[in-house]
Amino acid sequence: MTRTGFVWDERYVWFDSRGYHDWLPAEALFQPMPSPETPEGKRRFKNLLDAAGITPQLVTIPPRMATRAEIERLHDPAYIDRIKELSDTTGGDAGEETPFGPGGYEIALLAAGGAMNAVRAVVEGDCDNAYALVRPPGHHAERDLGRGYCIFGNTALAARHAQLDLGLARVAIVDWDVHHGNGTEHLFYEDPSVLAISLHQDNNYPPNSGLVGDTGAGAGVGATLNVPLPAGAGRRPYELALTEVVVPALDRFRPDLILVASGLDANMYDINARQSLVAEDYRDFTRILMDAADRLCGGRLVMIHEGGYSDMYTPYCGLRIVEELSGIRSTVPDGVLTYGPNQHLHDHERAAVERAAANVAGVPAP
Repeated sequence: MTRTGFVWDERYVWFDSRGYHDWLPAEALFQPMPSPETPEGKRRFKNLLDAAGITPQLVTIPPRMATRAEIERLHDPAYIDRIKELSDTTGGDAGEETPFGPGGYEIALLAAGGAMNAVRAVVEGDCDNAYALVRPPGHHAERDLGRGYCIFGNTALAARHAQLDLGLARVAIVDWDVHHGNGTEHLFYEDPSVLAISLHQDNNYPPNSGLVGDTGAGAGVGATLNVPLPAGAGRRPYELALTEVVVPALDRFRPDLILVASGLDANMYDINARQSLVAEDYRDFTRILMDAADRLCGGRLVMIHEGGYSDMYTPYCGLRIVEELSGIRSTVPDGVLTYGPNQHLHDHERAAVERAAANVAGVPAP
């Protein structure tokens, strides 16, 4: 059995993400309702691990608050000041569709620090791999702008922590959240030491972001890879993207650590996307990345939670990932369905993957 670390803190579900109405103009005719980025999906994920008997068999990794100096490695000091000021008073909006209530700054620091502690535990050998179930998410946050429910770039900050504090030279980030990892791309676009790969639904969020031709700039040319997949994509195109783009890119880059921005919102029940993955797909995709990590970087693989807006189904996707990471098999069946749609790989899906695969040759090798 693999030693799998797990980061969780009750305060993650105390983060107040406010509601849709918080970013609408005052004259909008809109009955207030909660944000889709609710605590329930994350709490139910943790509760399902408990009920399945898996949590006690994991290595507990306590989170900590990231320091101001650690956050400033990737985020503008004036932006951090603004988040802190809002958090200390009434709350506010971090930028674009990212409202938060009082105390949100400290919980956002706890999310970033939790991701960093997961990386430290794996690099220092306390566990073989890890899943950090943190909140709020982070992969949309840019240097001076919160976007899409994200305040600080948890996964990006964890990558920088691995480099500056733990001595690793090259870090790869695989983002399989259904939305483009624009924040991670923004923070590392000119950095050849971080390979940022994003698999996402084409032109979902942010709009006009994550184009296949966006491959980095300056010294970082080739270290950004985007795989925009057509709406409706399920197991076959995602699997092809992993085997024909992600794994060859990792083989060429040869990272010291693989991070996964683990958004689970490409599942077929998610309200913020139109893709068709099921829980067992996430298990199999986890195995693909585990095999790559075993071959390239001593098995060092850390998954950091991002999106997932089906409170009903996201927990089953997460359960299958943790089962695969740990080698523990529960007796819990898929709570909604036991198999996905009988999908075929369509020509337009294959073409989308092939366009992205053409960029792998530009990935900077060591």
